[in-house]
Amino acid sequence: MLLHYLHEVKMELTLEQLKQIIGNNPYAEHWFNALDKLLPDYEINTPQRIAAFMAQCGHESANFTALKENLNYKAESLMRVWPKYFPDMATAQHYAHNQEAIANRAYSGRMGNGDESSGDGWKYRGRGYIQLTGKNNYKSYGDLAGFDILNNPDWLVNNPPISAIVSVLFVKKGLGSDLTFADQQSADRAVTQVIGGRGLNLDSGYGAELLAKVNKYS
Repeated sequence: MLLHYLHEVKMELTLEQLKQIIGNNPYAEHWFNALDKLLPDYEINTPQRIAAFMAQCGHESANFTALKENLNYKAESLMRVWPKYFPDMATAQHYAHNQEAIANRAYSGRMGNGDESSGDGWKYRGRGYIQLTGKNNYKSYGDLAGFDILNNPDWLVNNPPISAIVSVLFVKKGLGSDLTFADQQSADRAVTQVIGGRGLNLDSGYGAELLAKVNKYS
């Protein structure tokens, strides 16, 4: 449990705490150096906020080891995660395990992406600690961070400081001034809603599964 290590009312994450949280990760110092100054600067500075942020990042990036979205879905999973885009078995089987085709279909025509044939879904698939997704997000958060990730999307994979600041900005902007939580579960829910999307139902289906996984991390 992250809160086992994060016990002060206001605090800053330490390298030792991060290592205990993410386990035997060879890049722990890289991630720590990237996050060390950013978290307090953006008010992610209490046990609940840090635990929720780290839990969500840990889940999205497989404990900070996978900074590029894995879209290697079988047909049944496509129908469960994206029923709107893969409504039946025939459609799902056509796309199953073809990661580029899956991204171009699932992310087409939204978040600023072009249609399925544009390739934007694949180009702007999830990357970084929080799996930033969609052309609009790459543009707006790249501008906020001061880095052209729109034209250099793999910077979110290859450059920890850029991935860190984009992740922190995304979460802080999404939460706004609502930074007081009744308990850890409330904090987890708020951060998961920001990263998963306001339209994601956290009480059933895939959204509930996602929140349950984040709760386990925190």
